[in-house]
Amino acid sequence: MDTRTFSVRPVGTVHAGEGSFLIEIDEPFRPALRGLSGFSHIQVLWWGDRADTAECRSETVCRKPYTKGPETIGIFATRSPVRPNPIALSAVPVLGVDAAAGVIRVAYIDADDGTPVLDIKPYLPCTERVRDVRVPAWSAHWPQWYEENEGFDWAAEFTGEE
Repeated sequence: MDTRTFSVRPVGTVHAGEGSFLIEIDEPFRPALRGLSGFSHIQVLWWGDRADTAECRSETVCRKPYTKGPETIGIFATRSPVRPNPIALSAVPVLGVDAAAGVIRVAYIDADDGTPVLDIKPYLPCTERVRDVRVPAWSAHWPQWYEENEGFDWAAEFTGEE
């Protein structure tokens, strides 16, 4: 039995409203925002707190979450927050940083209002961008670049059975 334990605590919170998204950084972590305003995108690690249940944490396989996907798929082949550790990662465009107020305005983030933020890292093309990417046939028609997401019918891609 593995006896390792980990302790994480949020550094901030996602605030999502009608077309408005921001990340509010808790006071003790606001100095960490220095220099962030020069980046166009950030990686946000957040905790899927709404999926933090014993039942969700025990899921290893889900039934057809994607319309064109296989009938069952391993949870590690999805971006669902339902997983052994509900850690999620989102790459988001930065619209502005107010370090004094502890606010990062972002164009969009796929986290709910009130979601705890675990960490933020700058998006660096030299370490995050990959030239030769391969994906399964059932997802090959998805946009190839973040900027191509606008107008893509993502709702039609999910079955709602996750």
